[in-house]
Amino acid sequence: MRELKLELTRFMMSYKFATDEILTKINILKEEFSAIHDYSPIEHVSSRLKSPEGILKKAIRKGHPLELIGIRDNIQDIAGIRITCSFISDTYRVRDMLAGQRDVTVLQVKDYIREPKANGYQSLHLIVAIPVFMSDRVQPVTVEIQIRTIAMDFWASLEHKIYYKYNGAVPDTLVEDLRQAADAANRLDVKMELLHDQVVALEPVTDDADLFSFDGLPPFPLPKGLLESFMRGRSEPS
Repeated sequence: MRELKLELTRFMMSYKFATDEILTKINILKEEFSAIHDYSPIEHVSSRLKSPEGILKKAIRKGHPLELIGIRDNIQDIAGIRITCSFISDTYRVRDMLAGQRDVTVLQVKDYIREPKANGYQSLHLIVAIPVFMSDRVQPVTVEIQIRTIAMDFWASLEHKIYYKYNGAVPDTLVEDLRQAADAANRLDVKMELLHDQVVALEPVTDDADLFSFDGLPPFPLPKGLLESFMRGRSEPS
């Protein structure tokens, strides 16, 4: 029993560490993109980890073997991360940035944005694997990542509350209302991104500021002479 307890503890810790690794990558991408483009495609990030009881219930429901190796191989959403973006194009931009990480392996993609579910649900789902370096092993761990817009997330949250309230037996009229609401949310997403693009196109082009500022670092000057020196260094043969 003691050995099983230790193994289960290490099992759960590996998923927590994998979640921490992905969250760190997301935060780095968010800060880098914000500093370079003065804009971040990531609005909000949240994470969750299934409890051992929840994992066991799902394994039984799915008919998977009740042992840790089998559970690891068959249940891929033990660790989950949700990324909320402003616009539809941002969801694909974030997907590409994550998929471009050398140690992130994309195992599966389900694009419910281009092909929504019948009830109107939209989101971009990724199953990725990331290596977790434990004290005595390197363990590849899967994480489910959901990427969606603010409107999609609001709709999904409302849909979840409605299905919970009705214990899954939602009246047909309400199901149809939800589908129509999903269509309206999609139209809003498209319209808001169009407006955003129009505003960006109208912004005047300005020279870069001489003082570069980044959260976590003290401001430092970037005078024109320094930049010109770097440009000469790049163009001169070594």
